[in-house]
Amino acid sequence: METKTAVTLLAALAQDTRLAIYRLLVQQGPEGLAVGQIGERLAVANATLSFHLKELSHAGLVQARQEGRFIYYSANYEQMNALLGFLTKNCCRGEACTPASSISPCDDACS
Repeated sequence: METKTAVTLLAALAQDTRLAIYRLLVQQGPEGLAVGQIGERLAVANATLSFHLKELSHAGLVQARQEGRFIYYSANYEQMNALLGFLTKNCCRGEACTPASSISPCDDACS
């Protein structure tokens, strides 16, 4: 991933509502949620929600699919993983890092 792409992705997430939408979609898994469900769960007005979903979609962080008269959005996990890989590339001076769930990402290697 190029730095310019990473900046675009991070900029798309650098807003409270968009970050909340994205986190909700990540939690929902590949099936995602209908637009109305996203708005209900986050108490976001339709016009505002549409704007934020467009921004996330343009950045490639979410994808839409239509089923009947409903539009479902889901997180683009491939793009998310690419961003995470970019952010953690060369972590810990090349040393293997212990997963963050158990201790800090760099453990003693970053001290």
